[in-house]
Amino acid sequence: MTSRVPVSEFDNARSLGTRVRDEASFRSWYEKAMPKVYGYLFNRCGRNQSLAEELTQQTFVEAVRSKRLVERDDDVPWLIGVARNQLLHHLRGIERRERGFLRLVTPSPPRTAWVTDADPEGRLASALERLPAAQRAAVTLRYVDDLPVREVARLMGRSEASVESLLSRGRAAMRERLSEAHQ
Repeated sequence: MTSRVPVSEFDNARSLGTRVRDEASFRSWYEKAMPKVYGYLFNRCGRNQSLAEELTQQTFVEAVRSKRLVERDDDVPWLIGVARNQLLHHLRGIERRERGFLRLVTPSPPRTAWVTDADPEGRLASALERLPAAQRAAVTLRYVDDLPVREVARLMGRSEASVESLLSRGRAAMRERLSEAHQ
C-alpha cells in the first residue's frame, strides 16, 4: 500500500466538489488561485480584460464541474491547464466562425494594448490579434507559453507538420504587419 504525503488542512477537503459545499474553503481557494489564472489568460488574450474575465469564469466553472481529486498543495498548475484548454476552445470557435462565414465577415477582437517591457507600443499584440485564429493559437502556445511543437500539435488536435505550417505563416504575417506598422 502506498503511503501519502501529508497534505495541508486546506487540501483535506479532497475535491473541488467538497470545497464548493464548504463556502469558506471554496472562497479561500478561489481568492488564492483566481489572480494567477486571470493573469495567465489576460496576457494571452492581448490584454483583453473582458475576454480574460470570461475565460477565467469558464475555467473555474469547468474546475468545479470536474470535481477533480486534489492531491497537491497547489492546484494552480492544473487550473492553468484548464485555462489553456478554455483559451484553445475559444480560439477554435473563432476559427470555425471564420470558416463558416466564408470570411465574408471576419470577427476581429477589439484593439487592446499589450504592454510589456519588450513591446510598450503594443505592436506585437496588435499583429497577433490580426492573425487567423489557428495561427494565433499556434503562435501563442509555441512562443508565449513556450511549449514544444509536439505539445502544441497535441493541444490543437493537429499534426506537427500542420502546426509547423501554421507557425511559419503566422511568423511571416506578423513580420509583415510589424514592418507595416514601422513604416
